[in-house]
Amino acid sequence: MSIWGKIGGAAAGLALGGPLGALIGAVAGHMMFDRGKAATSPQQAQLAFTIGVIALAAKMAKADGVVTDDEVRAFRQVFEVPERDVGHVARVFELANRSVDGYEAYARQLAALFGEQPDMLEDVIDGLFHIAKADGAIHERELAYLQNVATIFGFSETDFERIAARHVRPDGEDPYLILGIDRSAGADEIKRVYRKLVAENHPDRAVARGLPEEFVKIATEKLARINGAYDRIERERGL
Repeated sequence: MSIWGKIGGAAAGLALGGPLGALIGAVAGHMMFDRGKAATSPQQAQLAFTIGVIALAAKMAKADGVVTDDEVRAFRQVFEVPERDVGHVARVFELANRSVDGYEAYARQLAALFGEQPDMLEDVIDGLFHIAKADGAIHERELAYLQNVATIFGFSETDFERIAARHVRPDGEDPYLILGIDRSAGADEIKRVYRKLVAENHPDRAVARGLPEEFVKIATEKLARINGAYDRIERERGL
């Protein structure tokens, strides 16, 4: 069963707790408000990750002051949700938009669940960026929203600028910012950082750390950005 099917299927019985658990419980037809329970299994982690991205995407839809029917369509454009499971995703969008919990509550729960896995939290932000730019542009309020989520996740302003550089104005992106290195770095340092980033962001590693398979294309595009940035520096410096 795909991760989308699990949202409304038997796996929804996993007690995630907190506001994310409340969303799952509402979709599955029962409530799971064990707020002290963390995601302790790979299945719980995948479900929490997926519901977190959908919930935060739904809240982001309000960032520009307008919520339209295109929001779920944008989500499907990015994540290729099968037709049979669209209703589950749409239901989570609807419930998240109606919830009295603000986006900060969802972000804080994800930060608590994946605090020792910052790569997972970065994957969430990358997913939200993909959704934000699905209509061809990232609006100022969306960018501010994403920066606030990143802050709740524990990322610094420099970290956020590095992540955003992979998505905002790709034609004018700074390759040094994408790699997170200073322009004065030597060739050996650049190569060392590049190889480390390739190892950390390989799609196979995304699967290994529990990222749902449906989200792996985000890791693939991230790696392409990293490779592109290094290639550009390599050409400019003649490495």
